[in-house]
Amino acid sequence: MTKNKGLGQGVGVLFGTGDEEDLFFECNIENIVANKHQPRSYFNEDDLSDLADSIKEHGVIQPLVVTRTDSSNYELIAGERRFRACKLLGLTTVPVVVRDVQDENTLLELALIENIQRTDLNPIEQAEAYQKLINGFSYTQDEASKKLGKSRSSIANILRLLNLPGFVKADLIEGNITEGHARPLLRLLDDVSTIKEIRDQIVNKKLSVRQTEMLVRKVLAKPRITSTIKTREKNEEIPSSYCSALVNQLTSKLSSKVSILQNGSRGKIEIEYYSLDDLERVIGLVTKE
Repeated sequence: MTKNKGLGQGVGVLFGTGDEEDLFFECNIENIVANKHQPRSYFNEDDLSDLADSIKEHGVIQPLVVTRTDSSNYELIAGERRFRACKLLGLTTVPVVVRDVQDENTLLELALIENIQRTDLNPIEQAEAYQKLINGFSYTQDEASKKLGKSRSSIANILRLLNLPGFVKADLIEGNITEGHARPLLRLLDDVSTIKEIRDQIVNKKLSVRQTEMLVRKVLAKPRITSTIKTREKNEEIPSSYCSALVNQLTSKLSSKVSILQNGSRGKIEIEYYSLDDLERVIGLVTKE
């Protein structure tokens, strides 16, 4: 597949063209390996169990799509959830359709496109799949949107989720919060502690997306406390000329090197000593003993 062919050709390779070369048969499940380019990283065990129950009752309705790796072994292109569910059931064979994939790039592209087109990828898996497709094939967001049949804005919005702190991305993966909850948090990327506070409220109070948006707007409407404090502390620092005078005064009094280290309106004084006797001398001067 070349870069300018578009999604139609990708779907043709995935789901068949009707050519005689397309091979459908029952394959030994032990001869199939998972796709090494699989974008999905999280498989919900309850969902897999439900899928296994459905397969047990109705069979595998849609065959797995594989490519041949040698004369008797195959690699998945599409259908890993069905593959895992069949393994849970202990099935020895599964229906497959074999597709001829020319190279690793094509295999990667097909795996990404097939998974992106599914509705059950979590938002972070979708975003990472978009990123792999863009980085791996040097697509612009416009080119990716045409390739996937999605708007450029939707791709840009979901890619932004990768900028969220790790704990929020974990919540998205596990389904604790939705993409709608996460998007407002992107406005607070410079304040991770506030994001954590809002995230805790979303989960513990089961806030709606609307309530989350209102909470973020309320936070943004307030003067940023951290910024105000930093500005005030900066203004309250001892002037450098006066600080130098104090250092000289203490050095003369103690006959030891003295440093004043400022942190806004706070700070610390460091006094050097050069032996145990010298330490006792300095302590004596400070305590006037």
